[in-house]
Amino acid sequence: MRLLYSALSPFARKVRVLAFEKALADRMRLEPAAPYQDEAVRVLNPLNKIPTLVTDDGEAVYDSAVICDYLDGLAEPRLIPQGQPERRRALTLEAAADGLGDAALLVVRERMRPEGERRQDVFERQLKAIAAALDLFESVDLTVDRFGIGEIAVAVQLGYLDARKVVDWREERPALASWFEDVSKRPSMVATDPSAS
Repeated sequence: MRLLYSALSPFARKVRVLAFEKALADRMRLEPAAPYQDEAVRVLNPLNKIPTLVTDDGEAVYDSAVICDYLDGLAEPRLIPQGQPERRRALTLEAAADGLGDAALLVVRERMRPEGERRQDVFERQLKAIAAALDLFESVDLTVDRFGIGEIAVAVQLGYLDARKVVDWREERPALASWFEDVSKRPSMVATDPSAS
């Protein structure tokens, strides 16, 4: 398998963490790619986004949630629950984390614009979404004993907030901060840490 990715992308990191957790990382060849710019990606993914996985059969699979679902079916242990309500809980947590990531990316992009061209309404709207998602994560039962797709998605997005200095989130969310400190020590998180790349 080939994974077109960027080390800073939290969505690509989610795929990589899941692959490590399932002992599939050695089967995946990493190929750095520039999202939106690398036309080699568009040949595989019409949206020209990463991550994009190319299976051993040559099939392109995207986006990160679909790639994770594909990888989860290749080996045990299952990190996406099959039965309800556990499946719904995990996928909803993943969706909230991915939404936080989308909002964080928009904040980062807006900060890259020249000072006079930045839109305050974009900052305000996206920062509200980030704060609400963080408050949700503080209130849900995140434990170090469970590290499935929902928890993986939350962990990688928190790492992205830190790497890009999007917001200072720890002080008002001590349970989430403590959980993140613990799960950041997992081999899968250490191996995919963008600051170590």
